[in-house]
Amino acid sequence: MSNDITLGLKRSNLCFSIPERNECIKANAKSCGECIQVGVKCGWCMDPEFLKQGEATSTRCDELESLRKRGCSSAMVENPRGSQLVLKDKAVTNRNQGEGKLRPEDITQIQPQKLTLSLRSGEPQSFNLKFKLAEDYPIDLYYLMDLSYSMKDHLENVKNLGTQLMLEMSKITSDFRIGFGSFVEKKLRNPCTGDQNCTSPFSYKNLLTLTRNGQEFNTLVGQQQISGNLDSPEGGFDAIMQVAVCGEHIGWRNVTRLLVFSTDAGFHFAGDGKLGGIVLPNDGKCHLENNMYTMSHYYDYPSIAHLVQKLSDNNIQTIFAITEEFQPVYMELKNLIPKSAVGTLSANSSNVINLIIDAYNSLSSEVILENSKLPEGVTIMYQSRCKNGVTGEGEMGRKCSNISIGDEVFFIISITAKQCPKMGKPETIKIKPLGFNEEVEITLNFICECDCHKHGIENSEICHNGNGTYECGACRCNEGRIGRQCECSTNEVTSEDLDKSCRKDNGTDICSNNGDCVCGTCECKKRENPEERYSGKFCECDNFNCDRSNNKLCGGHGHCECRVCICDANWTGSACDCSLDTTTCLASNKQICNGLLFFVNHNAKCMLWSQVLVTCQCPVFHRECVQCRAFGTGEKKDTCERDCSYFNLIKVKDRGKLPQPGQAFPLMHCKERDANDCWFYYTYAVNNKTEKEVHVVETLDCPAGLALLLIWKLLMIIHDRREFAKFEKEKMNAKWDTQENPIYKSPINKFQNPNYGHKAVVL
Repeated sequence: MSNDITLGLKRSNLCFSIPERNECIKANAKSCGECIQVGVKCGWCMDPEFLKQGEATSTRCDELESLRKRGCSSAMVENPRGSQLVLKDKAVTNRNQGEGKLRPEDITQIQPQKLTLSLRSGEPQSFNLKFKLAEDYPIDLYYLMDLSYSMKDHLENVKNLGTQLMLEMSKITSDFRIGFGSFVEKKLRNPCTGDQNCTSPFSYKNLLTLTRNGQEFNTLVGQQQISGNLDSPEGGFDAIMQVAVCGEHIGWRNVTRLLVFSTDAGFHFAGDGKLGGIVLPNDGKCHLENNMYTMSHYYDYPSIAHLVQKLSDNNIQTIFAITEEFQPVYMELKNLIPKSAVGTLSANSSNVINLIIDAYNSLSSEVILENSKLPEGVTIMYQSRCKNGVTGEGEMGRKCSNISIGDEVFFIISITAKQCPKMGKPETIKIKPLGFNEEVEITLNFICECDCHKHGIENSEICHNGNGTYECGACRCNEGRIGRQCECSTNEVTSEDLDKSCRKDNGTDICSNNGDCVCGTCECKKRENPEERYSGKFCECDNFNCDRSNNKLCGGHGHCECRVCICDANWTGSACDCSLDTTTCLASNKQICNGLLFFVNHNAKCMLWSQVLVTCQCPVFHRECVQCRAFGTGEKKDTCERDCSYFNLIKVKDRGKLPQPGQAFPLMHCKERDANDCWFYYTYAVNNKTEKEVHVVETLDCPAGLALLLIWKLLMIIHDRREFAKFEKEKMNAKWDTQENPIYKSPINKFQNPNYGHKAVVL
């Protein structure tokens, strides 16, 4: 028994597997604008005559193919698509060193520069971005040095850095500028003792604005003196922040910006200022007066995240020139700061020039794209196409490495809106390569309404005397109104008088239990399968409960309307499984079955049967006799032996085992349905011995739903019988009188006078 149940359930799963959810139907969109925001697969039918009786306005929103099958022409489907428009597309610069200088603003390394994207929810818009590392591109380098006492030996070697670095950088670019600044620590008190020749500590000094004069750099550095500090970490983060945000004082141009940070110590960061009583967070603004940072005693050190933001905003690439002792610390810091490098200083900074050149080459050989903050609901994806066919996706799609001057690399950028922003206004985002001043400006327009929305008629008479706007073939009701034509107020929805008109034949079921009564009109429920629908005035019709053949609705040769198969041409029968094509029955004289009166079955074969016209129905008396002899059911089950012994019955396992046309004697294929909606198949023939033979498939072909119902019924019967038996057993085992509740306790208490019955005492 259990095996049969399992088999039945498996068959049910095969027959009634639920397809992928239709998001368009599920969204229950009341207007075209709501519909197209659900997803790119959804369209809206504007045809005023599209809806069938009982279908809600939201049924206009469906997948495009489904709308076509339901009879909505392409011209009546609203399905806007996204688009893109390039507004500025200046080609990247192609030139060689020595061809003459160009102004930095005339050099282009990224293409395109400006475009507009129109985004529909769920539909990505992609564009190509090209980057080329320009030849002879200008460079600004600012050298920021720790002047604490431990850096005394390093200062001596940096004094000649200007002219030497200018000479080496001329091999890379003809337009190079250099600047110098120094830092120690927040000024609390002078830690230098009397025998040390040092200045009092300071947070940051801008000593030399960016210049092309290397000798001036040497002279200025030669005038500097070291200072001291109370603890090992230095206040370098204060200095880096001021160098990044004080562009006018430093002299930064819109070119490659390099910041060389040289120290032999660690660093203080946000929160350490509390040690000196400073609690205000760093404000990230410029506070230079006479080239000195004046607010070090007022603001705390910046955090690492704050520094990363400001360095990125100002397109500054950082080179940490660090002594070997602190290299692990700054390697960790490098991992947090994009477009930064770490180099190891020798004991006296004698290798600083090679360190800078190597770090610059490392930084310039990699391009990393970053974008500004995205609007809510917008996502961005990157794909890279780098040198030598190297590709990347995801986070790796943002970068290309090992590129040289003059190399071109490409990126594919896809932007998708998952929803319309609340205000629906255009948004602007920017994409730029880290450490470079160029960027792509992208304006995002969001498709939140259909084109037909523009032609809507407010307070239209179609919408029940002006209670809504008629747009896109439907009424968009005013607030407080509902119904297909906005004919009802929300206060009337639960009225019993309105519900009466939703009951078929004054029955008790509202909308046949397949819908909701809205304004006295049935709005049919939606099915999980988008191909299946209820319809009709009382939602009494559907398009999925018609007869099936070979597990196909209407045999695959028709469509279901209100539970009746409407067959295609040349097909008939309750399941459209009987062919009316007679071409294979034409004799050489072009007459059907040679002019004789023959039966034509669903395989279009000629069968002799003098009383039957061209049909797919077998005589009733055969059906009743086959039913009673093979299955013990039907109208003749009580008189079967008497009335139905005129043929030999042969059972076969499946339809493939039934005799097929082409034999020497006439053969008739029959398909019949019993009272339980189960189909049975058999053939009837008279063999060469004039014996009547019936071959019948031994198992009934029942709908999966019915099989499940029978299984459920059987299980419930078994369950009920077990429960009743359990009850009877407990009743027999009861130790108390069944006529009195054992937990009942009377509210009456009785007390007896202890002197009752005794004589009174004589006083």
